[in-house]
Amino acid sequence: MPEELNMLYLLGALVFGYLLGSIPFGVIFTRMAGLGDIRKVGSGNIGATNVLRTGRKGLAAATLLGDALKGTAAVLIAARWGEHAASVAALGAFLGHLYPVWLRFKGGKGVATFIGVLIGLNWIAALVFGAIWLGVAFASRYSSLSALVASAASPVVLWFLGQPAIAAMAVVLVALLWWKHSPNISRLLAGTEGKIGQKG
Repeated sequence: MPEELNMLYLLGALVFGYLLGSIPFGVIFTRMAGLGDIRKVGSGNIGATNVLRTGRKGLAAATLLGDALKGTAAVLIAARWGEHAASVAALGAFLGHLYPVWLRFKGGKGVATFIGVLIGLNWIAALVFGAIWLGVAFASRYSSLSALVASAASPVVLWFLGQPAIAAMAVVLVALLWWKHSPNISRLLAGTEGKIGQKG
């Protein structure tokens, strides 16, 4: 394949992934349910955790599923153009969720979409992510810490699974995810981060 055409495919994969990733399911589902703008509830985040604050577990589950599957879909569709296109589409989908053009580039923190792209890139790595998340959550009861630790392990897992190029791309995703979680990190260090199941 000529280099110019290959670059065109990669650019297309990036744009396609971004547009798919930028679909704000949390905003869409809560508005369809007549709950108004989720960005005016709780933390103002568009993800499943904040949707759960409305008391609608079903909507939160639907948001989690939608945010994850848009990442998976972007990767699997772009994979028809090759592994590099799939990897670029994963980056695009993640950026789309974090900085959606439809919401003035103010999106979510990316955990569900991170899991979704992992499922598309390597389902074993996604399973390891889930296992680490559950282990850390059980031990610490901090959802944010669980996501931070599990995401940080993902590039290492991908490397050992024989996908160094995807592992390198995952490092970028992890850096972005940690950046979006900087307020959580500050609260963790200060001992003020809310725990799973904690009220008030």
